[in-house]
Amino acid sequence: MTQNDLYRSLSRATGESVRTIRKLGFSSFDPSMPAIEFDGVDPAPQIVDWDQLELDRIALSIQA
Repeated sequence: MTQNDLYRSLSRATGESVRTIRKLGFSSFDPSMPAIEFDGVDPAPQIVDWDQLELDRIALSIQA
């Protein structure tokens, strides 16, 4: 999938314009690519695993 294919798919799915999707900075994620390091420091991940976040939220609500 090319970057433009991704923009068009997200645009159709969300109803937003391709321009808006492009401005929001969506990109595909390839876990096989090495992490980018800045000045020797590995920054915090810029990716949210929404499924894991929901599972963690549910687990916390059960424990309460």
